[in-house]
Amino acid sequence: MPSAKPSPQRKAARLNLRASSGQEMLIREAAAAAGKSVTEFVLDSACDTAEQILADRTRFVVDDAAWARFMDALDRAPATKPRLRELLETPGVLDRG
Repeated sequence: MPSAKPSPQRKAARLNLRASSGQEMLIREAAAAAGKSVTEFVLDSACDTAEQILADRTRFVVDDAAWARFMDALDRAPATKPRLRELLETPGVLDRG
């Protein structure tokens, strides 16, 4: 997974955004408390959030044993759940006429 941490490569892309004065003050204060520039703070925060959001949708990293257990679980027939079957087959209060 790509890292949000600074890299030696030159940064040429620009992001423009608008913020309320309250949002700007909050971000500046938090950046100062973190010992970062506003740019570093905003990019780090945005990239951390983006990685968290995308992590469960794009990539899973497991060792061979965990992968084998996962594949075995997918290949197994589903367990019979009599109470669940009964619940799903019993008409609900809105189904009764």
